[in-house]
Amino acid sequence: MDFFDFKFIANTQLYFGAGNFKLLPKLMNSFGENLLLISGGESFKKSSHYKYLLNILKKNLTKIYFSSIQAEPSPNRVDEIVRIYQKKNIHVVISIGGGSVIDAGKAVSAMLSQKESVSAYLEDVGSQAHDGKKIPFIAVPTTAGTGSEATQNAVLSQVGENGFKKSLRHEKFVPDIAVVDPELTLSCPGGITAACGMDALTQLIESYASPNASPMTDSLALGGLRAMGDSILTSAITDSTDMEARTRICYGSYISGLTLANAGLGVVHGFAAVIGGCFPIPHGVICGTLLAQVIQKNIETLIRLEPKGNSLLKYANVGKLLGKTKKNDLIENARALSALLMEWTEILKIPLLGYFGITKDDIDKIVSATAQKNNPVTLTKDDLKDILKNRI
Repeated sequence: MDFFDFKFIANTQLYFGAGNFKLLPKLMNSFGENLLLISGGESFKKSSHYKYLLNILKKNLTKIYFSSIQAEPSPNRVDEIVRIYQKKNIHVVISIGGGSVIDAGKAVSAMLSQKESVSAYLEDVGSQAHDGKKIPFIAVPTTAGTGSEATQNAVLSQVGENGFKKSLRHEKFVPDIAVVDPELTLSCPGGITAACGMDALTQLIESYASPNASPMTDSLALGGLRAMGDSILTSAITDSTDMEARTRICYGSYISGLTLANAGLGVVHGFAAVIGGCFPIPHGVICGTLLAQVIQKNIETLIRLEPKGNSLLKYANVGKLLGKTKKNDLIENARALSALLMEWTEILKIPLLGYFGITKDDIDKIVSATAQKNNPVTLTKDDLKDILKNRI
């Protein structure tokens, strides 16, 4: 009965659906009059949603402070924002943007009440445990992929030879409110839509196959996968304005945040943590380019070692679901999943790692640092090397 003994963490409030962005001014003002709004580059500021928000808040005599994140957030950037606004009596932090913007806002809200650098609290970097105290935080994603609006960790990166990609984590860091409005993703370019969508797909599959999965995360992951279907192909290639497809990806992305936060992730994200710290590659691209190769390696290893095990059955379930096949052969359905993911990777034109400067000379370093704690099967170093070689 251990499978039915679990803990589950989620947002206090979720507002999901087209048009829900209009609820944001009231939600923001409910915390107080001093707001810190963190956004990405210039795209959101050029949108009608930004103008609407600004007009409403100005009418309410709200004091708004602005900050921005141009790339994946670094500890130094978080510290810089905290220094600027620590004495401004901020009542609520709002992040409107992609996963990097939401992670940055999550970290800022957690650090405004602390004296030390955020590095002191990062996993495997610092030595201090955060007490969980934070400024209330609202997450509003404009891309569909990371699910950061539902997670308890903020991923910070220091890119370079000795770089890292580590988490600031506490169960109280889950955003107090998530506003997921698919309309905000309509302007997202095809390449970004594809990479982000593949990240969400990776998180759903990895959390479903995780040894730490529960009945709750299994139900959610399968529901998220069923909802997403092949909507990534529709939004990224066929029709970027298809609201149903955009909504389905947003739902899958949000659910993937819930499931990863409660079940954990596998080798794809083990690779991503290392590669993202050493090379300036978008997280979604790393996940998207490696997903099919990792799943194929996992499946073939399971067929060899545990051909009747639960992990292979789970891959077969996903293969049957996404491939819409009626076949009942477990191995055939599992292999159908890896074949389908290979096909989607090609159709979506997810870039190879070599495009970003990774060479075969980097493989040993990456493999030696790659963790696979929530992978359904332990892969050998040669297995990990093969995966990378096939995507360079």
